[in-house]
Amino acid sequence: MALIKGRDIDRFLKSPPADLALVLVFGPDTGLVNERCKALVTTATAGSEDPFALVTLDASEIASDPSRLADEALQIAMFGDRRTVWVRNAGTQNIVPAVEPLIAEPPTDSLVVIEAGDLKKGTGLRRRFEADSKAVAIACYADAAADLDRLMDEEASAAGLEIDRDARQALHALIGADRLASRGELAKLCLYARGDKRITIEHVAAVVGDASGLAVDELIDAVFAGNIDQVVRNYRRMIAAGTSPASIGTATLRHMQMLHRARADVDAGSSAESVVARARPPIFFRRRPHITRALARWSSHRLEHAMGVLNEAILNARRLRELEDDILGEALLLIARAARAPG
Repeated sequence: MALIKGRDIDRFLKSPPADLALVLVFGPDTGLVNERCKALVTTATAGSEDPFALVTLDASEIASDPSRLADEALQIAMFGDRRTVWVRNAGTQNIVPAVEPLIAEPPTDSLVVIEAGDLKKGTGLRRRFEADSKAVAIACYADAAADLDRLMDEEASAAGLEIDRDARQALHALIGADRLASRGELAKLCLYARGDKRITIEHVAAVVGDASGLAVDELIDAVFAGNIDQVVRNYRRMIAAGTSPASIGTATLRHMQMLHRARADVDAGSSAESVVARARPPIFFRRRPHITRALARWSSHRLEHAMGVLNEAILNARRLRELEDDILGEALLLIARAARAPG
C-alpha cells in the first residue's frame, strides 16, 4: 500500500482495510498526526478503551525493549476481537529494530499504529513503511486553504452556526499551521458565538484575535518587515506556548512561496496592491498592507535566497531535534536582518 497522501487519506480513514496490520502516521503537523491516529484507533476498537483490546505504548519503551512491540502485537485479544497497539512519540526514538519483524511477518489479529513527527524521506521508519507493500504510511502536512474551509464548516455546522465570508478570510490568516491548535481555536470561537446564528468578523477579532500575539502570521509579517525585536519576542512566546518549530518553519516557507509567486506578477507589470487584492485564497484585509510592503521590499532573487536559507534550516532541524528551536529561530533572524538591508 505504501504512502497515502492528499484526499486519499480521508477515504482511507473512513474505511480502512479489514486486514490492515501496520500504519505509520507522520508529518510536521503534529496535531493532524494525532487526530488521524485517533481516527484509526477509534475505528479499529469501535471506540472501546478496553485495555485488552487497546494498548498504548511510548516509543521510548519500545526503543529500550524492542521485543515488547512484537509481544503486544502478537497477543490474541480476549473475546475474539482484533487487538490494537498504538505507539506514540516515535519521531525521536529509533524503533526500527522493533518494527522489522512485524514488517517481515505482519500480525493477523492486531493493528499497530505508530505516531511520529516529521520524518526525513528515505530514512528510518519512513523508508521501511513506504517501501513495503504490506505497510501503510500516512503523511500529514499543514492544512491547505480547502482543508481549512472544510474544518471550519465541520466545527460550525456541529455548533449550528454559519460563517460570514470576512470571518472566514480572517480565520485563514490566523489558523492552519497545526490541526489540533486550529480545532481548539474554532471550538473556542463556536462557544463564544453560541446563541447567534452566524460567526462574524467581530467574533473572530474578540476571541481568536486575543491569541494573535502568538499567531504564526504575525511572526511571519515581522520577519519580512525586518522587525527583529518583534521576531525574537513572538518566536519565544510561541515556543513557550508549545507551538512546534517545524510548523512555524513550514508556515513561513509556504508564505515565502506565495510572496515569490506574487512578486513574479509584480515583475510582469502588475501593481503590488492589485496582486494582493486578487490573491487566492484571499488575504485577510488586515494583513494586506504587510504583504504589499513585503512585495515592495523583497525582489524575486532575494526571496529565492531566503527560501534556500529556510530550507536548509528545516533540514538541519530535522537532523538535530534537540536544537530545532535554536536552528529555526536563527534562520528567521537571518531573514529578518536581510529584510533591513538595502534592496
